[in-house]
Amino acid sequence: MTTDSLHIRQAVSPHDLDPWLRQALLDCWVDVTNAGGAAGFPFPPIDTHHAAPALDTLVAGLSADTSRLLVAWAEGEPVGWLTIRRDTFRLTAHWGTVHHVQTHPAVRGRGIGAALMEEARRVARDEMGLEQLHLAARGGAGLETFYGRLGWKEIGRWPGALRLSPGDDRDEVLMALQPL
Repeated sequence: MTTDSLHIRQAVSPHDLDPWLRQALLDCWVDVTNAGGAAGFPFPPIDTHHAAPALDTLVAGLSADTSRLLVAWAEGEPVGWLTIRRDTFRLTAHWGTVHHVQTHPAVRGRGIGAALMEEARRVARDEMGLEQLHLAARGGAGLETFYGRLGWKEIGRWPGALRLSPGDDRDEVLMALQPL
């Protein structure tokens, strides 16, 4: 598979997901988490029963104005996904946040995560009218380097904010992409 065979599709409404895609996203989330990915569930192992309520909440909130789901597809299968959200509060409505960036472990290192992030940038700017994006990443996982290569800048840290286990406290790394 090459990134040439990669396609990214959006969901902007709960009706954009059928049961098959919902299950594929759940399976991806479980596999990413259980492989040690920092995708919202810090204490593996998990199964679909753990991830389903979180995914259903994300899907229920989809809206073209405030929340988008981007899904990367290769060879007819979903291989990664992320969400972009904006707050409608007037003071902060010009920026959005990227959440749950994940690429299935079986296809890592093939540019899928970078392609998802570039598409998120384009969607945020051209379709959602955003001026900047923010995200929070788990320190100690190499994510700052990945996002840095894509133009993101570290803007701060919450030291020791994430306790993965006794003696394993990680910083939460705050990053921004501006301008889009």
